[in-house]
Amino acid sequence: MASFSTSSTYCLSKFPTQSPRRRFSKKIVSMITQPSSRMPATTGSVKSWMTMTEKLLARTSEKLHVVPGENLWVNVDVLMTNDITGPGAIGVFKREFGENAKVWDREKVVVIPDHYIFTADERANRNVDTLRDFCNEQNIKYFYDIKDLGNFQANPDYKGVCHIALAQEGHCRPGEVLVGTDSHTCTAGAFGQFASGIGNTDAGFVLGTGKILLKVPPTIRFVLDGEIPNYILAKDLILQVIGEISVAGATYKTMEFVGTAVESLTMEERITLCNMVIEAGGKNGVIPADKTTYDYLKDKTTVHYEPVYSDEQARFLAEYHFDISKLEPLVAKPHSPGNRALARECEDVKIDRVYIGSCTGGKTEDFMAAAKVFLASGKKVKVPTFLVPATQKVWMDLYTIPVPESGGKTCSQIFEDAGCGTPASPSCGACMGGPRDTHARLNEPQVCVSTTNRNFPGRMGHKEGQIYLASPYTAAASALTGHVTDPRNFLQ
Repeated sequence: MASFSTSSTYCLSKFPTQSPRRRFSKKIVSMITQPSSRMPATTGSVKSWMTMTEKLLARTSEKLHVVPGENLWVNVDVLMTNDITGPGAIGVFKREFGENAKVWDREKVVVIPDHYIFTADERANRNVDTLRDFCNEQNIKYFYDIKDLGNFQANPDYKGVCHIALAQEGHCRPGEVLVGTDSHTCTAGAFGQFASGIGNTDAGFVLGTGKILLKVPPTIRFVLDGEIPNYILAKDLILQVIGEISVAGATYKTMEFVGTAVESLTMEERITLCNMVIEAGGKNGVIPADKTTYDYLKDKTTVHYEPVYSDEQARFLAEYHFDISKLEPLVAKPHSPGNRALARECEDVKIDRVYIGSCTGGKTEDFMAAAKVFLASGKKVKVPTFLVPATQKVWMDLYTIPVPESGGKTCSQIFEDAGCGTPASPSCGACMGGPRDTHARLNEPQVCVSTTNRNFPGRMGHKEGQIYLASPYTAAASALTGHVTDPRNFLQ
């Protein structure tokens, strides 16, 4: 397990290398000082320092200064909803604002069917019909519709998993507020914006007003330094963090990620890191925007955006320091994302299947990572291995982009050589179970290594199924052996 150090301000206990059990650090919480009753000047230098999230919420609530615990009416830049939550939010909107009411801004509402799509279930299909009727009625600009369920490619507007589609379509921009009716909306914090999941009642209110009442969360800062080993991915980083602070360790708090290791991550890896802050109870996760962010957005949006950054003197509720260079591949054992263990210590666990997909692990780079392991091994998988790309773009990438050092082979060719299943239609797939005919759903009490984000009982279908959360490297290595496997067995 990774060792880590702290600044002199905080004291953390060393984490034992040999034990996969969760260890709690010594007390690290620093009380936030109460603000002075004197208001900051409107000219000259402001003496009250703020974190990124505090600045974001101050700007969007039109205030000069905010503090943790303060309640604010925040102006929303983007509202996202999908097929399992959208109908409920629409119902609240119509009930409270009237059958003939119009949304506050048809260009700031993004509607993405993605969860229960490729199924014969009539209720699931009716949800998409409800979205379509509403978007036509309201002339919603960004409705990524799907009509032909038999061939997703026949739907040019259909994208796939909402959180990855939001990024790919340019809806995630530094300095903005994005809310969505899905708990993993926090994913978009990778772009230096405030992004958080909300309920249908709040969403109905946002649809009508463009505003939401939010309490300013205190910020915990995670400093991830060191060179990332070639067998470690962002999934390992976030499993390490959650394992350290527990699944309740950041309840209604901001998780801010900084450090040399974070700066070296690609945007897709940053997305993975922020995606799972909700698994620690976080209100939102955030990464400062930099050149990597700007380069990603260059061809995706023409909307002007203004990033913000934490002041050097900003007060954080707590601060954790990790030396990532010492981190080993991790898994989260059933039935909690915080049930952290070393992959090498679980190699006696026999598995029935592997699932590579979801907003957490179904991006292009995730499949590239899995293909790298299959290519290095030259072997075939020993258990059924399901591949579910997050979006149409990811699906296309699997068939068109050569994998480095493969002699020109694409992911799809490498997966076929390894005996994996054919990449499925892009969607959330079996990540949240879904109707019984959902591709790769756990319909039996099997053991699965998965690149998804939750391993609660019944999460992927059967309530007695056992899910081991892992990085694409670890998932691919496990597919090759039929046991939970450390990817270092195949990666040099």
